[in-house]
Amino acid sequence: MKPAGKYTCMEYRQEMILLGLKRQLEDPGLSELQRIDIEGEIRELERQMGMD
Repeated sequence: MKPAGKYTCMEYRQEMILLGLKRQLEDPGLSELQRIDIEGEIRELERQMGMD
C-alpha cells in the first residue's frame, strides 16, 4: 500500500471491489472454476494496489 497521505476515489473503489471479491469466495455454492477466477481477480487487484 501507499504511505499515508491523499486517499483517492480510485483507491477506495479498488478496496471495495477487493472486499466484494473476498466476500464472494465465502459462498459455499461456488464452483471450483468460479473460485479460481475470483482468486485470480483478487491477486491482480492486490498487485495493482501494491499489496503483493
